[in-house]
Amino acid sequence: MHAYANPARFLAIARPLTPWLLGLGTALLVVGAWAGLVLVPGDYKQGETARILYVHVPSAWLGMGGWTGLAVAGLVQLVWRHPLAGIAARAIAVPGMLFTALCLATGSIWGKPTWGTWWEWDGRMTSMLILLFLYAGFIALTKGEEGGRQGWALPRGAAVYALVGAVNIPIINRSVVWWNSLHQGPSITMRGSSIDGALLWPLGLTLLGFSLLFGAIVLMRMRRIIADNRVTARLQRMADEEV
Repeated sequence: MHAYANPARFLAIARPLTPWLLGLGTALLVVGAWAGLVLVPGDYKQGETARILYVHVPSAWLGMGGWTGLAVAGLVQLVWRHPLAGIAARAIAVPGMLFTALCLATGSIWGKPTWGTWWEWDGRMTSMLILLFLYAGFIALTKGEEGGRQGWALPRGAAVYALVGAVNIPIINRSVVWWNSLHQGPSITMRGSSIDGALLWPLGLTLLGFSLLFGAIVLMRMRRIIADNRVTARLQRMADEEV
């Protein structure tokens, strides 16, 4: 892991990898969305409204996965002082928050015709809303800290915040099991899937496509933060030389 702590080594991998992730993710997303919207039949119970799962499920996955990445970055920052951990956390926060918001929006759109309401304060929706607020809090904690030396590391409070906030991830995952909920139970588990195979395969494509795009966005944001930090550090050195 520390072999890639050097930003130059990281950039040597990130630069060529980014367009591959972007291109492959876009291709998978287009094919999966076309199959989910046009090719496969509607659900026998929910009809055409079930097609929103091809966006809703990947959004939920990446909202939760994004915070898991934040927590890992916070742990690496606190324990190993890895110089890229703080940059990775900052790069993950905004797209993670956007996918969480997309999950809540698509869930509400699906809920109106299915449940007859845009919102219900059940365990799953409430814990997902808390995740959105957690993202907002993390972004607020780190805002204005980029640039110069501070841009290479998270504030200690932000790293601890990321770790503590991770407690919400298993709550989101198990909420439909622990509490009575309008949400259906887990559809995909280690024992299999309750989703018909004819509807399931496009979900795999959109899930992988969105995940690759998420990775590309994170790499692009990390590269931008590194570039900004270098510019800030160079300007600071020039100012110090003039004094």
